[in-house]
Amino acid sequence: MATPVRKCPVSHTDFNTNTEIYGHYAMLDAEREASRFRFNDTTDRGFLMLQRYDDVVEGFQHHETWTTEVRSAINPEPGVPLLPQDLNGEAHAKLRRVLNPFFSPAAVRRMTPMAHERCVELIEELKPKGGCDFVAEFAIRYPTDLFLALLGLPVSDGEFFLPWSETVFAGFFGEDPVKVAAAKKNIMEYFDQAVRERRANPRDPKEDMVSRLVEARIDGEPISHEDILTICLTLMLAGLDTTRSALGYIYAHLARNDADRQAIIDHPDLAPKAVEEFLRMYPLVFQAGREVQEPTEFHGVDLRPGDVVWLGIAQANRDPRKFPEPDRFVLDRKGVNQHIAFGAGPHRCLGMHLARLELQIVLREWHERIPHYRIKEGTQLVERGGQLTLTTLPLEWEV
Repeated sequence: MATPVRKCPVSHTDFNTNTEIYGHYAMLDAEREASRFRFNDTTDRGFLMLQRYDDVVEGFQHHETWTTEVRSAINPEPGVPLLPQDLNGEAHAKLRRVLNPFFSPAAVRRMTPMAHERCVELIEELKPKGGCDFVAEFAIRYPTDLFLALLGLPVSDGEFFLPWSETVFAGFFGEDPVKVAAAKKNIMEYFDQAVRERRANPRDPKEDMVSRLVEARIDGEPISHEDILTICLTLMLAGLDTTRSALGYIYAHLARNDADRQAIIDHPDLAPKAVEEFLRMYPLVFQAGREVQEPTEFHGVDLRPGDVVWLGIAQANRDPRKFPEPDRFVLDRKGVNQHIAFGAGPHRCLGMHLARLELQIVLREWHERIPHYRIKEGTQLVERGGQLTLTTLPLEWEV
């Protein structure tokens, strides 16, 4: 007889709290090794934790009956509407088809010269200073500039756009709601103006994303103005904080591990392999949530409609059953491309090719210009819970 989900071993771990760097990975690894399935009771609804690689990958394939009505197991309330994430089934697939051409490998290759040029400009600006707060002065500025370019908007707008987006991100983690509302209003007005401008002066929809969204038809109907604004906001929320976070963990690792850094200095062509291993080792979106729509039995656990499932992305990526010595950075790791840092199934991250490009370019160009750096002495690195990021990363180097 199958076990009701609430009869699984119970976890009381709250993953929304801040810890020292790598604290969440330690907690997640311990939970995975304690038992195959766990029921976590730290939210009003609770959730079944799928934690081992094979279970998590299988869970992502249940997309017809486990839906994104819940996107995060630890924050199950709907929150800010997101598109296409909030859609499922055919409606999700149709909107993805509109967006996919701008995130395909070929589209990302077209962005390479601009991405390279902007990366070099930012590094050269920082290099003479002999130090910076890497997450605030580089790791968020770079993806913000590329996001604006992707939408066909002036990169120079980053000067006022960046503080707004930072305030909105902070809103997910306790920032003053009045400030957050004002920043979100500014962003939506900015997107609104951009979309209206494209309606008046359309560009080539094959190359300009906002023009594509304006002229696209789904089942013969245009995408509503409101939905276009939501898509723009979603791309911002999905693409900026995650890239900043990935860069923070990569550079915290390299500042502390001279041999790994030297390998990238000596062999810049290894950047793509290094990026995959970093994504496996330090996934920032450490879980995805799903809501069960139909009665299901999953390997002896009974799930009912309305139950919440945790798909443990970080636990899968660090599962020793799949990746031996998962805590060790291995540049030539066999099968590393089977990591699921970008999720799996139809909701797999739309921007994964762009994220890879950004991270690879930064690894190559930074180490060509600032090969040796260290974390400022006395710094305590704090890891934000919920969706991992380092709150600060002060780096120093010789000028």
